[in-house]
Amino acid sequence: MATNQTKQLLRDIFAAGVARADPRQILASYLPEQPRGRCIVIGAGKASAAMAQAVESAWPDVPIEGAVVVPYEHGAPTKRIRVLEASHPVPDENSVDAALQMISLAESAGPDDLVLALVSGGGSSLLTLPDPRLSLADKIAVNKLLLKSGLNISQMNQIRRRLSAVKGGRLALAARGARVVTLLISDIPGDTPHDIASGPTVPAPDTDKDISHVIGQLEPKLPESARDLLRKHPVPMPDFDVDYRMIATPRMALEAAASAAREAGITPLILGDALEGEAREAGTLMAGIATSASLHGYPVKAPVLLLSGGETTVTIGSRQPGRGGRNTEFLLALALALRGRDNIFAFAGDTDGIDGTEDAAGAIITPDTLARAEEAGLDPRQMLASHDSYSLFSQLEDLIVTGPTLTNVNDLRGILVL
Repeated sequence: MATNQTKQLLRDIFAAGVARADPRQILASYLPEQPRGRCIVIGAGKASAAMAQAVESAWPDVPIEGAVVVPYEHGAPTKRIRVLEASHPVPDENSVDAALQMISLAESAGPDDLVLALVSGGGSSLLTLPDPRLSLADKIAVNKLLLKSGLNISQMNQIRRRLSAVKGGRLALAARGARVVTLLISDIPGDTPHDIASGPTVPAPDTDKDISHVIGQLEPKLPESARDLLRKHPVPMPDFDVDYRMIATPRMALEAAASAAREAGITPLILGDALEGEAREAGTLMAGIATSASLHGYPVKAPVLLLSGGETTVTIGSRQPGRGGRNTEFLLALALALRGRDNIFAFAGDTDGIDGTEDAAGAIITPDTLARAEEAGLDPRQMLASHDSYSLFSQLEDLIVTGPTLTNVNDLRGILVL
């Protein structure tokens, strides 16, 4: 298979995984029984507008009203559900306004109404209402600190929930007079429902957990008000019934990608849907597994596509970083560790279409990635050290650019050993 054909195959496999998470194709089968009264929609996340479209399409005759909030430029046309926009990954004033509107909608629900929460990744910043003892500036400062911390998503959300008046199930408490059903698209390793958008309608079981070790990793840069609040013993959440349904997960996307590989005559091997850790370290680790498959047929003989999901992290040091993202950083580290092995290709991308804050989902590497980079006058090792992986793949024209996909089931990675 020619290099260009192989690259297109990898793009097609990535697209198949993303398509499995499109709520417009799958949401209807997860809807609850229609309510006797109104359906009041609330929601937040990168997929929430597409989810709202799907609800309207599935229930044309049900009285529906409500609102969802999505990142700027992630909207979709709806007729009965308002689509609000706010900032991601750092909240802004519109994030607070969206949270207040959601609370008002939830409080308006009566006993015959259904409150349908449409929640997906990205909702943590989009739906922001600081604890009354904090300012929005404090929350923004904490969020920026978290994004550079190297903490995993579960640890980040422990911090976010304890500083919020809407996360950790608090939004659902506003609708105590009605039935609340939450439809979830997971971008979380392990699919823990209270970690998706920090769980606005799903309480966390770790409310009383000691997180001093997490707080310690953020000090002394934490704003004083946030540090004081985090050090206080949290107020226990009241018990309430929780009805949530996972409609798309990283595992489902991996299985769809695996099916596309089989159709192309390639054996897929799913290594897991919850890979975490530093992106560059994960790339080096995966290079070892791919090399073993190439040389020794272990853990599986070639041709094989090694698939994995989850969310790696990139820890930014004191130096000014270049343009990067966790998927392009993973790939650059992978390419460096493979040293141009002539039968291994790979892709990695964020299923929401945005790798970090850049305009690409991810990228592709080929056996000659390093050689082409050096011919172009680039220094791959230096660019990895300065977190400038996006710039490298942009100059090589090997980025995967999809635009916002209106869904999010975390990262999807595939290493093809021929």
